[in-house]
Amino acid sequence: MSKNIIITGTSRGIGFELVKQFAKAGHHVLALSRNEKTVQDLKLQNVTAFSFDLSDVEAYKKVEDFITKNWQQVDVLINNAGALINKPFSELTMKDYETVYKTNVFGVAELTRIVLPFMKINSHVVTISSMGGVQGSLKFPGLAAYSSSKGAVITLTELLAEEYKDSGIAFNVLALGAVQTEMLEEAFPGYQAPTTAQEMADYIFNFALKGQKYYNGKLLQVSNSTP
Repeated sequence: MSKNIIITGTSRGIGFELVKQFAKAGHHVLALSRNEKTVQDLKLQNVTAFSFDLSDVEAYKKVEDFITKNWQQVDVLINNAGALINKPFSELTMKDYETVYKTNVFGVAELTRIVLPFMKINSHVVTISSMGGVQGSLKFPGLAAYSSSKGAVITLTELLAEEYKDSGIAFNVLALGAVQTEMLEEAFPGYQAPTTAQEMADYIFNFALKGQKYYNGKLLQVSNSTP
């Protein structure tokens, strides 16, 4: 049965691969990113893409209007968009933290808040975090703003699961290890990750459609590295 799926951060990397997978499987997709052109160029029948900036307060109305007019219901929300700044801690400014947190934390919270009224029992909110946000995991120096923001959405997910536990909507968070994406290459030129964007998209695709049967309020560490 076809589902209505919203994905953020779809212009490249994991989000871009997810759009293609959900469309191929016959689902309806709303693809949100600052650069909508890459998805629009795919010319996929059941995909709508428009420009959306998570740090723009006005942009959320556009999403709300689209759902109201076209779908009325959302089955899966994948909070995948991320902002990353790689700088030594001594050089990070308050503005840097604001930039990262506006997308990675405030944006996740606000989009989830906007979409929740359209979700029913068995719906699933999946937020993409990072192993850098998990206590006791290996940390990359230079990612104080990024990794701390990814830790914040893990706690946010646990809180939402508790607050909405009677609604039948599941909230889970995936902490990904290093994935070979453009964002990683920009932050760490030359670093070779063990997983491709397509491989990770395969995993997230299945988890987004089925994970709510088995998990709620859970952090799953999707990484084969130790610690």
